[in-house]
Amino acid sequence: MSRRYQEGCLYRERRKKGPDVWVLRYRDGERNLKEQIGTVEKFTTRKAALVACEQFRANINKGTRTPRTIAEIVTHYTENELPNKTPYTAEVYTGYLNTWILPKWETYSLSDVRTVAVECWLKTVPLADGTKAKLRNLMHAVYNHAMRWEFFNNNPITLVRQSGKRRKAPEVLTTEEIGKLLEELLDPWRTAVYVAVTTGFAVSEFLAMKWLDVDFVAGEINLTRGIVRQVEGVMKTEARRKPVPLDVGLAEVLMGWRGSCPYNQDADYIFGSPEKHGVQPYWPTSGMENYVKPAAKRAGITKRIGWHTLRHTFGTLVKSQGADVATTQGLMRHANPGITMGTYVQAVTPAKREAHARLVSSIPFPRKPGKQAVETCAAQAIPGTGSDKKIVPFPSVPISLTGVAVNG
Repeated sequence: MSRRYQEGCLYRERRKKGPDVWVLRYRDGERNLKEQIGTVEKFTTRKAALVACEQFRANINKGTRTPRTIAEIVTHYTENELPNKTPYTAEVYTGYLNTWILPKWETYSLSDVRTVAVECWLKTVPLADGTKAKLRNLMHAVYNHAMRWEFFNNNPITLVRQSGKRRKAPEVLTTEEIGKLLEELLDPWRTAVYVAVTTGFAVSEFLAMKWLDVDFVAGEINLTRGIVRQVEGVMKTEARRKPVPLDVGLAEVLMGWRGSCPYNQDADYIFGSPEKHGVQPYWPTSGMENYVKPAAKRAGITKRIGWHTLRHTFGTLVKSQGADVATTQGLMRHANPGITMGTYVQAVTPAKREAHARLVSSIPFPRKPGKQAVETCAAQAIPGTGSDKKIVPFPSVPISLTGVAVNG
C-alpha cells in the first residue's frame, strides 16, 4: 500500500540563545522527526520558510529513504564518491571517517551539526593542525555531497575555522649533509636520492619514472604517471605534468645508472625492483628505513629524514641560490603559487634550466664506492636476476644538452 503524501507541520520554535527557528515536523515510518529549516532572520515570513522546505518535503516523500544522519550521509558518500578517488586517497579518507569523524558525529542529524560545535571539537582532537584541517575539509566535502544530491540545503562546515599551519618548519639538508649522505649510499638508493634532491620529485613520481620519460636529447624529463603502493595513477595536477629540465650533471648520473642496472630498456622503470623482475619499482618505505636512514645516521646527520625532506631541501636550495619566486614555483611544479611563496609570475624555461644547473653543480655525485658494504642492485635480486643476469645493452642515445656529448 502506498504511503500518504505528507506535507509536514511547519512551526516556529523558540531558542534559549539566538533567534527563533522554523522547524518542519514529519513522520518517518513509526517515528516522529523534525528538521530545522532556518532562522526567522533568514526566512522572515512563514511563506518564505514554506518555500525553503519544499525540497526537503519532496525528499521525505520519495519511495526510498534519504540520508538524515551523519552516519547515513557518510555511507552514501563512501559508496558514491570514494570510488572516484585513487585507492590510497580512499583508504586515507575511510580512516579519517571511521577513526575520528563518525565516533563523534554519527548519531547527529544533518541539521544538528553546528559550526562552533565542530570548531570546539577540533580543538580537542589530539592531532597536528594540518591533520585537523584535513578532517575539517573532509566534513565539508561530505556536506557538499549531501547538497549535490539534494539531501540538504546548506553546509555548516563552510565557516569552521581550522588552521593548517605547521607547528615547526620542516627539516632540510645542507649541501654538505647531502654529500655525506650520498657517500654512505650505494645504488640504487644513491642515484634515487640524488635524483630526488636535484629534481624535487615526490617519491611517488621518481619511482614511477621509466627510461622513456627521460629525453636526453632535449634535456627534459616528462613525468606522465605517479605510483603509490605499486598502483599507477595519473599526476595530481596539470602543473605536475610539465617538463622538468635535465641538467648535464644529472644526465651523466642517470646514464651511469642505466649502464649498470638490470632494467635499462625504454619501457623499464628506472628503479625497477629485481625482486619483482622489474615489473614494479622498489618500495619507498623499505628503501628509506633500511638504507637511507641508516646511511644518514652513519654520516652523522641527526635531522629527521623522509622522502619529502628531499623535496623540501630541493625547494630551499633552489631559492637560496638566487632563483626568483616564479622559477622556484615552476621547478617545484606547484599548481597553486601560494604553496611555493604566495606570488605568481610566469617563469621562462631558460631561467628554470639555469637554476637547475646551479643546484646540480652544487651537489657532487660520489664516484667511488660507499664506505659501508651494501649490496648492490644486482646482488639484491632474486636468483637468476642478480649479478649473474646478463645486462641487455641499452640503445645508444646522443646527448646534446649543452652542445657537448655526455658519456654514460
